[in-house]
Amino acid sequence: MSTSLDQISLLAQLSKVDGDLDQLEINMIHYIGKLHGFTTEQIDNVIDKPTKVDDLSSLDDDLRFEYLFNLVQLMKIDGRVTNSEIDYCEKLAVRLGYRAGVIAELSTYIYKDPEITTNKETLKKLASDHRSSRKK
Repeated sequence: MSTSLDQISLLAQLSKVDGDLDQLEINMIHYIGKLHGFTTEQIDNVIDKPTKVDDLSSLDDDLRFEYLFNLVQLMKIDGRVTNSEIDYCEKLAVRLGYRAGVIAELSTYIYKDPEITTNKETLKKLASDHRSSRKK
């Protein structure tokens, strides 16, 4: 699976972790998937059957941050953040080489509406301050 499809798969898994696949979540996953050049059918297939993503070590710092940013945004998109979503995001943040606290930190600055822009470079710097020492 390509790196971008891996990201779609991780987002699909997050959208299902609370047991409620919301239309806003589906729309955002489609938005991100289309930005990466995937068709509606490809995205729907991944949403229906997300695959396990084992290795995130080959991602460069920009992609790691993109995954993290999109996870936080998707977690917030339906206006309800559950403990299971936070746990999922924190575990994935650690797999991406960050400390779990980065999720709470970024949540303060990332909006649920993808049309509201934030200064991603500032957030990337903030996230890099939360990199675990073994991944630097």
